[in-house]
Amino acid sequence: MSDLVFGRNPVMEALKSGREVNKVLVAELEGSFLPIVNLAKKRGIPIQQASRRNLDELTERGKHQGVLAYVAPKSYLSVEALLEEAEKKGDQPLLVALDHLEDPHNLGAILRVVDAMGAHGVIITKARSVSLSATVGKTSAGAMEYVPVARVSNLSQTLLQLKKQGLWIAGLEGAAQESIYDLDWKMPLVLVVGAEGEGLSRLIRDNCDFLVHIPMKGQINSLNASVAAAVALYEGARQRWGRS
Repeated sequence: MSDLVFGRNPVMEALKSGREVNKVLVAELEGSFLPIVNLAKKRGIPIQQASRRNLDELTERGKHQGVLAYVAPKSYLSVEALLEEAEKKGDQPLLVALDHLEDPHNLGAILRVVDAMGAHGVIITKARSVSLSATVGKTSAGAMEYVPVARVSNLSQTLLQLKKQGLWIAGLEGAAQESIYDLDWKMPLVLVVGAEGEGLSRLIRDNCDFLVHIPMKGQINSLNASVAAAVALYEGARQRWGRS
């Protein structure tokens, strides 16, 4: 069984990351496609020229930019593997947990932000939640190849277990009294982002050690889930690794 990855950055990152790639289809074998073609050849991966019309059909008119790859399905890791990722880097863990997020574009954008801000992985749920897909990979601009993702049956239980292991849980909540700037991001932390429209579920909210909001001055008092995660994680990166 193969998944599709399409778009120049996602395909290039899939090739660079060492992910198992079964075949690459390109609109042209020369010009701006040469870096992808050459890397696929170097890895011994079959390359086939295909018309843009054929690529349109295979990607259901997705923004393929003239290239797609058939790849082995992306593997989910355990939550423990995410913690090990932080330990290998000598960091206090910083994870992002998504409370039944359903939009693949939001997940892709969050993976891109997690990679950029140096967080150590993402936790998603199996039920009523988006999973890793070609759309997620395209939106992430290739970050899906590098960001560890764990998929759990029960997010509430997972958060309770992480608390027992010494992590603190902070939920993004528009009505919270404290802001993201009041939070100590240097401690071992899980940032929980709620679902589109609904926000944090009651049980998840009750399991948070902290609830924090993003200060806003405009008339609209909420942000898209991926934008909210980006703003919050930027503050986390500033406290942990940036200038104060």
